[in-house]
Amino acid sequence: MKRVLPAVAAVFLIAATAPSAQAVDKSKGYPGFCKDATGVTVVVDFQQLGGTTIVRCNPQTTRGTGLDALKGAGFQIAGVQRWGESFVCRVENRPSAAENVPITGRGDYREPCVDTPPAQAYWSYWHASNNCAWDYSQWGVKNRDFIPGGFEGWSFSLNATTQSNPVPRVSAVRPGTESQPCVPREEAKPVTGDPGERQQRPPSGNGQQADGPQPTTGAGEAPAAGPSSGALPPPKPRPSASARARAQDPSMNVAFTGGENAEDVNAVIDRESGAGGWAPWAAGAAVLALCVAGFVMARRRKRAQGV
Repeated sequence: MKRVLPAVAAVFLIAATAPSAQAVDKSKGYPGFCKDATGVTVVVDFQQLGGTTIVRCNPQTTRGTGLDALKGAGFQIAGVQRWGESFVCRVENRPSAAENVPITGRGDYREPCVDTPPAQAYWSYWHASNNCAWDYSQWGVKNRDFIPGGFEGWSFSLNATTQSNPVPRVSAVRPGTESQPCVPREEAKPVTGDPGERQQRPPSGNGQQADGPQPTTGAGEAPAAGPSSGALPPPKPRPSASARARAQDPSMNVAFTGGENAEDVNAVIDRESGAGGWAPWAAGAAVLALCVAGFVMARRRKRAQGV
């Protein structure tokens, strides 16, 4: 019995001290727009999923990917089983595994995050230089670098076409810079089609993006490549907006919040799965009961054997 007690105590200690992740990780980034041109502002617009639009800053001063920007601003995400975080499936547990997403022809669809979500319901990925119009990302979330002083946007696309995927409803304009010109940065393509491949270094020049059609990808997707490259599947195309266009009037922004008061993401997942905060304690009690039962059985055997 003496050997059993430390293990049981450890179970209860873990249950009592296990950390609970917040809806937004306050240790990363801060709410609202970035205060200067060294960080990247991240906008998450839940659109028809309901709820708020969240705007947070990742003040990172070093080079980073779109995934770095999203997570560094404090957002909790989930990828898909097949591609991992190369394809963002949930942001702040939306759409959750327990909610119906009314896609055309199937109003009871629920997102399992096993493979890439359907074209009718997925997180579309956007970016913009400050004071520029939102541009649908040409590359995947791990394939491109965020723009220092710029914006990263995630907007849930429900039953939209390639022409009507909704842009984030918060303008890519840092407060106090409304009079500054739009200076877009050319998007250098990844070296390969690998979903984890980084961009090439931005080419030298005037920073203007070339005219004409641009290759496009869906949320978190890499450009198509040969069958042996390990690339993500073909993209969900959308014509790229003109990077020279100015951002919409900031007065048109929808209301937004830092999301600090949202319900704990893990608590939501536990509740929807039928679990709860009592689950670790129940597990500990079950372990204790098994240990006690084993001890009693051993004592009975010894008595039966006349020991």
